[in-house]
Amino acid sequence: MNDSFFEVLRPGINTTFQDQGRFNLQHFGVAPSGCMDYESFTVANALVANNKTEGVLEFAYQGPLLKLIKGQTKFAITGKVHFQIINSKNETINGECNRTYDLKEGEQVDILATNKSAYGYFAIEGGFSLSPFCNSVSILSRANIGPNEGKKISLKNKIFCKKNSQEKNNYIISVLNKNNNLIRVLRGPQHNYFSDSSKKDFCSKNYKISNLTDRMGMRLEGTVLKNVVSPNIRSEGIVKGSIQVPADGQPIVLLNDHPTIGGYPKIANVISADYDLLVQNVPGTNLSFKYIELKEAESAFVLYFENIKKILETKSIIK
Repeated sequence: MNDSFFEVLRPGINTTFQDQGRFNLQHFGVAPSGCMDYESFTVANALVANNKTEGVLEFAYQGPLLKLIKGQTKFAITGKVHFQIINSKNETINGECNRTYDLKEGEQVDILATNKSAYGYFAIEGGFSLSPFCNSVSILSRANIGPNEGKKISLKNKIFCKKNSQEKNNYIISVLNKNNNLIRVLRGPQHNYFSDSSKKDFCSKNYKISNLTDRMGMRLEGTVLKNVVSPNIRSEGIVKGSIQVPADGQPIVLLNDHPTIGGYPKIANVISADYDLLVQNVPGTNLSFKYIELKEAESAFVLYFENIKKILETKSIIK
């Protein structure tokens, strides 16, 4: 067993282990969880030559300060993130996202903040030594499910590595920065519960992301959506991206840690291809929505994965 490990000197905001998620358990009341931004998660693992399902550290807004107490590793940080490396000579090096770096015993990674975005990812070569629950190492902190006793990373935690770094080269991947606050949606199962004027308002007026936003849901503020049938429905299953509207008429977009059932009418559902763009928008950002049909959503989903494949194909050695 490898005994290389990091010590957490600052936990950051909402720092958790995440992978692709925990599936086929919603009927037991367990949400899928998993990485919020799948593209950034995938790029992080690809850079350090991990399996695409390997768990990484996900952080929001401010990341952790980590010291490698023992061993050596290679790491990558993805997203739009400001970070620094503090080397063995106590020199501070400004880091660059979407490339790998070597980290030696005693050195530190200080993930300062995301840049006009919400989430970033920290992956190491070989991955972290974690015990899965139901085939996933994703942490669902509201239910204390997953590694680290299902809790967010905290001060003085020790984070163990599966192995020491063996790769000599460092790599970079070219990632285009995308900023888009026009989000495509499908009509929801209770779309007809809302007045004609509200249906039009939903896709013609802006909604601001409120501060009441986390991995469970994104509360929006804007024109009140008028329900002309009933503000409540019999509880039914929910998927991420569902846009439910409670009695106050202000939409809530349900995210990865969403409840498994809910009783509010759903006016729309964010398409999978636009989900990464949605979650990287920060509170205070104005969003707008556009209805599309299922066939277009399916085509966008195929294109989304084709684009990720093209991004990964840009991986090259740093000379």
